[in-house]
Amino acid sequence: MDARFPNLFSPFAIRHLALKHRMFSSGHDTSLTHGRVNDALVAYHRARAEGGAALIVVEVAAVHESALYHSTTLRADTDDCVPGYRRLADAVRSHDCRMFGQLFHAGREVMVGLDGTTPAALSASDTPNERFHLIPRPMGRDLVAEIVACYGRAAGRLAEAGLDGVEIVASHGYLPAQFLNPRINVRTDEYGGSMENRIRFLVEIAAAARARLGERILGLRISGSERDTPDGLSAGETAEICARLAPHFDYFNVTVGSVTTLGSSVHSVPPMSFEPGYAAPLASGIKARVGKPVFTAGRVNHPAIAERILASGMADMVAMTRGMISDPELANKARAGKVDEIRVCIACDQACIGHIHNSVSISCIQFPESGREIKYGTLVHAASRKKVLVAGGGPAGLKAASVAARRGHEVVLYERESRLGGQVRLAEKLPGRMEFGGLAENLIGEALRAGVRVQTGAAIDGARIRREAPDIAILATGARARPLGLEGGTEGAHVVDAWQVIRGEANVGGSVVIADWRCDWVGLGLAEMLARDGRRVRLCVNGYMPGQMIPMYVRDPWLGVLQRLGVEIVPLVRLVGADGNSAYFQHTTNGDGVICENMDTLVANLARASENALEAELEGWGGKVVVIGDALSPRTAEEAVLEGLKAAWAI
Repeated sequence: MDARFPNLFSPFAIRHLALKHRMFSSGHDTSLTHGRVNDALVAYHRARAEGGAALIVVEVAAVHESALYHSTTLRADTDDCVPGYRRLADAVRSHDCRMFGQLFHAGREVMVGLDGTTPAALSASDTPNERFHLIPRPMGRDLVAEIVACYGRAAGRLAEAGLDGVEIVASHGYLPAQFLNPRINVRTDEYGGSMENRIRFLVEIAAAARARLGERILGLRISGSERDTPDGLSAGETAEICARLAPHFDYFNVTVGSVTTLGSSVHSVPPMSFEPGYAAPLASGIKARVGKPVFTAGRVNHPAIAERILASGMADMVAMTRGMISDPELANKARAGKVDEIRVCIACDQACIGHIHNSVSISCIQFPESGREIKYGTLVHAASRKKVLVAGGGPAGLKAASVAARRGHEVVLYERESRLGGQVRLAEKLPGRMEFGGLAENLIGEALRAGVRVQTGAAIDGARIRREAPDIAILATGARARPLGLEGGTEGAHVVDAWQVIRGEANVGGSVVIADWRCDWVGLGLAEMLARDGRRVRLCVNGYMPGQMIPMYVRDPWLGVLQRLGVEIVPLVRLVGADGNSAYFQHTTNGDGVICENMDTLVANLARASENALEAELEGWGGKVVVIGDALSPRTAEEAVLEGLKAAWAI
C-alpha cells in the first residue's frame, strides 16, 4: 500500500458491512440500459470492481411508474428486476467490492415524458419548477402512502437480488427533497409545515425499506446545500434535517446542488472551473450532527485530495466517480503507488454527463473504452507484430500509438511541433481550462509507457513514409484555418484567427468582435480572456447561444461569467464581411443584416479545414493508410481519441 494514503486505504465498516478502503463510485446515470440491467451495465461496473473500488452505488432505479424520468432509467418497481440486479451483485462481489442500489423518484424534476408529452408530474405541492417549466400535481395522502410502499417493495427486491444495501435519493431537489423544502412544500396536512411533518415522508420511506432489507444497509443521499437556487435548502437547514433523520439511516451520502435551476444543476457534475473537493466542508457540517458515517462527493479527481478530506475528518468515504470513469484502475494504481499512471479526470463533462444529456450511453473523452467494455474492455494482443507509423501527436495520434504499441506492434510517432498535444495545447491556455492539458499529458504518458518511439520537431512527408515502409500509416495530422471567403470581403479590416489570439501571436485592439461559427469552448474562452484584459467584447455566434455545442454544465456557468464581465452576445448570426471599423453579419433565420460598428479587431473562430496534404501524397502507395481525428473531419478531442482507439484496434 502507498504510504502517502494511510487514511484512504484504511478499512471501514458501516455497521456490520466491511469495506476494504474508503474510495467508492457513487450512483450516476450511464444510459447503458433501457429499464433493466443488461450486459453493458454489468461489464461497466465489473471493470470498476476489478479496478479496486471498495463500493459501487448503482444508478437510480424508479420505484413507481411515475418516477420514470427518461427512457433509460433503471426500474425496481416490478419483480422482474431481480435477476439483473443479482447479476450485477455477483459480478462485483468476486472482486471484494460491495454494491448498493439507489431508489428514486424525480417528483417534479422531469423535462418530458417517455412518449414526448409533458407529464402531470408529482410533488409535495404544486410549486412550479423553474428549469423544466413544469407545474406538478400535489400528492394526496393515498398516493403518498402508495409511493412509500413502493420504496419498501423496491428495497426488498434489491435485497432479494443480493445487494449489500440501498440508498434513498433525496439529493438534487428530487421528490423527497421537495417534501423537505418549506419553500416548495406548502402543504397544511401532516406532511407539511413543521420540520417534523416535512421529514415524515422520508421517515416513512426509511421504515418501509428497513422492513424489507433486514440487516442490509440503508443510506440517504442528500445535498448538503442546494446552493445557487433561490428557494434551495441551505447548509444549516440540511444539517438540521439530517440530525432529525439520523436514527433512521445507517449513513449519509452528501453531495451539493439541485437540478431545479440551471445555476444549481451544474453542481451535479461540476466542471473544471470548480475547485477539486469543494463540497467536502458540507459533509463535515453534517458529520458533526449525525453521529453516523458520512460520504462525500464533488470533483475529487486525485487520491491526494481524497486523502486530505479523510485526514481532516470531513468525511468517512470519498466518491471518485468520474475518476473511475476516466480510469477504472484508479484504486489499484493508487494502492500500488503508481499515482503518476492514473488517468486523472479533467472534468470536461463531455462524454460522461454530456452523453447522458444527449441521450446516449456514458463514456470518457480520455478513455473511450469506458461504457464500451464489451468491445474494448479487454485488450487483445495482435496476432502478428506490424510496423506502424503515426503522423501527428495530438489526441488522435497519441491514442492510436499507445493502443497499437500495447497490442504488440512496433510504433513510431512523428510530430512536426516541438511539443505533443495538438489543439489541447490551445485549450489549456484559456481561462479556467488549464486542466484540459491533462488530456495531453495522460495520453503522452500512456504512449511512452507502451514503448512508442516519439520524434518531435519532425515533419513527415510521403517520401519518408515510403522509405520507412510501415505496414500501416495512421494519419492524425489535424486541422488548419481555412480562407475566410466572405461574400462581403474584409478589405481594410483587422482580422485575426482565434488560434493566433490564443497563442499570443496577434495584436488585438480595444474593441473586439468575435465571429464564432463553432459555438464551442474557443469562443467562450476568447471572450472571457479578452474581456478580462479590459477590452470591449461582442461575441457573435452562429447558433442559439455561445457554447451551444459543448456540455451544458460547462457552458451555463461560463455564460454567467461572461454576463458579469459585460460581454455582449449576439446570437443567430453568420459573418458575411468586414471593413475598417465594422463587422457585417446576417441573421440566420430572417436574413436581415446585423452590423457591429466601432470595431478595432475581428477575431474569426470559424470552420476549420482538414490537414490532408499527406493523405494526398500517399495516394497509390502500396501500404495501408488510415485517417483519423481532425484530419478525417474537424470535430472534437472526443472523436479524435475514439478514432485513435478504433484504428489501433483494427490492426
